[in-house]
Amino acid sequence: MGDGRPDRGSEPGAGSAEAGVTTGALARRLGVSPTTLRSWDRRYGMGPAVRSDGRHRRWTPRDVAVLEEMCRLTSAGVPPAEAARAAKGGSDLPAQQDGGAAGVPESPARAAGAESLGDPRQECKGLARAVVRLDAPSVEDQLTSLVERHGVVVGWEEVMVPTLHAVGRKWESAGDRYVEVEHLLSWHISRVLHRASGPAGPGAPVTGAGPVLLACVPGEQHCLPLEALHAGLVERGLPTRMFGPAVPPEALTAAVRRLGPVAVVLWSQTRSTADRPLARHIAAMSWGVKGARGRPAVLLGGPGWAGRPEQGMLRPAGLREALTTLAGLAEG
Repeated sequence: MGDGRPDRGSEPGAGSAEAGVTTGALARRLGVSPTTLRSWDRRYGMGPAVRSDGRHRRWTPRDVAVLEEMCRLTSAGVPPAEAARAAKGGSDLPAQQDGGAAGVPESPARAAGAESLGDPRQECKGLARAVVRLDAPSVEDQLTSLVERHGVVVGWEEVMVPTLHAVGRKWESAGDRYVEVEHLLSWHISRVLHRASGPAGPGAPVTGAGPVLLACVPGEQHCLPLEALHAGLVERGLPTRMFGPAVPPEALTAAVRRLGPVAVVLWSQTRSTADRPLARHIAAMSWGVKGARGRPAVLLGGPGWAGRPEQGMLRPAGLREALTTLAGLAEG
């Protein structure tokens, strides 16, 4: 998802490599909020090596490498405290590993010790053949095995989404002949995502923060990507409330008041449904006693929000970044 950011050299406050980058610039680079970076510094000692004038943070390339590793591990479902220890312990390693491109996170499945996906194209082809045959049992078995072996993020990004796109292109080129194929695939993906389970054993993060509230904006029926985010949060043991498609404004604001969520994710698939006044209203809501009032972070998900940014709101570029950001907010 293009964000129209200027070159880093012209970014205000970026500074030289020697001076380091500011917290805001680093947060944008990593796809997390500045609050998350401050929380990681306070809780896990993940702070910058340089603080000019004793106050302003400047993150060196070494700091950035450690934080990139922290983001990679937390996006794979590793608890933040454990991820911080591993990231600091491995900070002398080169940023580029396993032949991957620099700055591209390693597969969450590999970081979490799951079975390697191998060639995702073969997985996509097998799933596509089954769904074109309308072989529902095979589609169900393949999707269930995919999530069990590789987790939600890898399953969604490397197999489910590419297969959905391939089926959609086939539908577009063949008139309405393959509508039932796309519907069958979407339904089974939704079914498998709904069955996602949390972490086994004592590894689930303990947080006193409110839940993450997930909702499609009024008029938006396209809910599958939000279901993938919900499944990813469940997989990581983070508290969440899923309200699904086309949530009326009054119901959404009532839920925010009742739950006091740490974050609200608003999904919009098209610009016609992107309700910016509603997003601003949610971002301005608060609760609690005077002097200790809480506000939700607002994450805008989906291509409908493309265009001008909304001040104070986050726009994660995908499922991986959204999960990293929300995990950091829950920990903070």
